[in-house]
Amino acid sequence: MNKKIALIKGDGIGPEIVESAVRVLDRIAEKYNHKFTYVDAPMGGNAIDVFGEPLPQSSIDTCLKSDAVLLGAVGGHKWDNLSGKMRPEAGLLGIRKALKVYANLRPAKLYPQLKERSPLKNEISEKGFDILIVRELTGGIYFGERGIRSGSLGREAYDTECYSEIEIERIARVAFEMAEKRNKKVTSIDKANVLESSRLWRKIVHDIAQDYPNIFVEDMLVDNAAMQLAKNPGQFDVILTSNMFGDILSDLASALTGSIGLLPSSSLGDSTLGLYEPIHGSAPDLPRNVANPIGTILSAAMMLSDSFNMPQEAKDIQDAVEKTLNNNYRTADIYMDGYIKCSTKEITDKIIEFI
Repeated sequence: MNKKIALIKGDGIGPEIVESAVRVLDRIAEKYNHKFTYVDAPMGGNAIDVFGEPLPQSSIDTCLKSDAVLLGAVGGHKWDNLSGKMRPEAGLLGIRKALKVYANLRPAKLYPQLKERSPLKNEISEKGFDILIVRELTGGIYFGERGIRSGSLGREAYDTECYSEIEIERIARVAFEMAEKRNKKVTSIDKANVLESSRLWRKIVHDIAQDYPNIFVEDMLVDNAAMQLAKNPGQFDVILTSNMFGDILSDLASALTGSIGLLPSSSLGDSTLGLYEPIHGSAPDLPRNVANPIGTILSAAMMLSDSFNMPQEAKDIQDAVEKTLNNNYRTADIYMDGYIKCSTKEITDKIIEFI
């Protein structure tokens, strides 16, 4: 099978973790007689330096003509003082909008091999957890009306949270469909005691729930959800939430796994053209060849499964990651005394070896 993959390598550690994922994909292609063709699509700080903008139209066109997009990370101190629309992170919002990917799937799993790295108490980490956060990606406060105006106390800034029924319905259906394949439980996160947008969110979610009678649905306020994630993450199966709440809660969940470098994500819409990326940032201060590439490699596995319908190939990568951890290989972020410390390249070598 031939597939074209757009690579947004990005900034900081982005290029090296994307390179690790490409090496793993090449091993899969070799094993299963596939052909993966890669095309670069500059975005972020590197695009600002060359093109004067964080997301050139040429990069959008490249992504739209590809079968999937693999993204590293964008941003860095060099571009911190730029205005909002010119910041590297603006490219993220732009590419999500251009690809029409509205469902961000963020799994957070505590590997038994890494329970000692989790900040959770032993009696909690011993139980483990396997959570899928389904985050709405193209609506809400990140895409709402914003600006600077004169207020009663002088100059003020505003950002608007706005959700339509259609936006809520389509992300809710994604969450329920995911729950059907898992443990049949959806926890919908909102702030319905304060926000009008959350009250509509809650109503629409319960309307959609009627089409999934075998799924248990519960509502939880976002502040309580943060507390419950820290106290008892094992209670969650699928978490359904808005753009901003999902952004925050998924980072909290990632910290509970022992390292943000472990976790992948996929962003999907109504087509098979998806955007795949680790949930961490560009870590511009990190030395080269130190970063953990596992989150990016597992993102590539999600790409094989979700965009290319290659479930066995995806499982091979996931199994290889587990075997690597089982054999005590660790990057610096998850290293402990008694284990084998690896560079970015070395742990990628081991994952490839186990495929």
